[in-house]
Amino acid sequence: MVSVLTDVRRARHIAEQVPDPELPMLTLADLGVLREVSLAPDGTVVASLTPTYSGCPAMAEMRADVAARLAAAGYERVEIRTVLDPPWTSDWITPAGRRKLTEHGIAPPGAAPRHPAGPVPLVLTTTRRAAVPCPRCGSADTEETSRFAATSCKALWRCRACLEPFEYVKEI
Repeated sequence: MVSVLTDVRRARHIAEQVPDPELPMLTLADLGVLREVSLAPDGTVVASLTPTYSGCPAMAEMRADVAARLAAAGYERVEIRTVLDPPWTSDWITPAGRRKLTEHGIAPPGAAPRHPAGPVPLVLTTTRRAAVPCPRCGSADTEETSRFAATSCKALWRCRACLEPFEYVKEI
């Protein structure tokens, strides 16, 4: 008989391998959205995911992909939970995830802004972000060309040194 601990580790390992649907070079573990995998008393595998933001359109696919992978591995009862507290932050992207982003020409986010507990202050002035280093040549001589890219969590930038465009994962 397989021990509960071994079974939970196996289930977590399977869930950790699921690629993000929008950034397929990253797994859900790399992205930091896979929060926990546990085994309920009735034997149900429970995987908890935190969306990158509350309106993330990829969340349904993430849930389905984790459930499908676990079912394919022989887990008969699978439950996927969405956990909103604490909210996801781009600081949860692992060092391996940041490296993979860079290797694929996407600039990883810097440190997420820190806000006190409670409401987040609304700032109505525009603030210029510090330059984002080019993931291709490393130059800091870059400029934002569009606040939004293929997904809401990314922006478009261009390197003035190598003239290559690149995406940048925003800090959240």
